[in-house]
Amino acid sequence: QVQLVESGGGLVQPGGSLRLSCAASGSGFNINAMGWYRQAPGKQRDLVATISSTGYRMYAESVKGRFTISRDNTKNTVYLQMNSLKPEDTARYDCFAQYNTVSRMWGQGTQVTVSS
Repeated sequence: QVQLVESGGGLVQPGGSLRLSCAASGSGFNINAMGWYRQAPGKQRDLVATISSTGYRMYAESVKGRFTISRDNTKNTVYLQMNSLKPEDTARYDCFAQYNTVSRMWGQGTQVTVSS
């Protein structure tokens, strides 16, 4: 099984930066891809960024050029560097991992609030 622990959320002013982390632990799994969705109250859950086991990256158009997803291959950990944050980035960010080809696990979520 896989367990995901994510961290790094918080309150930041517009234009500021945060870095989210999502660490996978456990045994008997092989992770195929990891990334984040986000959801604000009253809005749909949107895919923010993903990175595959081969290093292929995808970003939502709304964050392209501002967010960078990366992976530490020695730790089964992914990072989402979030720069030039805007109020519309305010949401709960939910990390996910796709593993063993067809399975998916979710982290506990972390709140990002961008406000002056």
